[in-house]
Amino acid sequence: MTMKLLKGFVPVTLLVVLCASNAAPVRAADQTTTIKGYVIDSACAFTKNLKKPVSPECAVSCAKNGSPLVILTDAGVIYWPIADEMPAKGQNDRLMEFAGKKVSATGKVFAKGGSHAIVIAKLEAAPAAAK
Repeated sequence: MTMKLLKGFVPVTLLVVLCASNAAPVRAADQTTTIKGYVIDSACAFTKNLKKPVSPECAVSCAKNGSPLVILTDAGVIYWPIADEMPAKGQNDRLMEFAGKKVSATGKVFAKGGSHAIVIAKLEAAPAAAK
């Protein structure tokens, strides 16, 4: 290859490799991950840009009306709790007792198209912060 052709070939090859790697689906790690955050209804997390729930009662009310509950981390990342069984089931019933509260959730984490999800294996109230 001539030097001129080589100069054009390298950037194009790099671009093709980068695009192909971005198109690949992201899978969960073999290990489980623990995330900590507030259980909040998804509508408030997006439309009101809340960093934590207004109250547990508000989160429960929204969830009872069909708004999916999500886990919002301190870094602002929203995790959608999902099922890994088919047919998939909503996770609101499992999260309802923690609505409006901080939790620690352990499970397989997935990322796709900028969204994050977790298949929860263990869910518990997060330890209270030291004062």
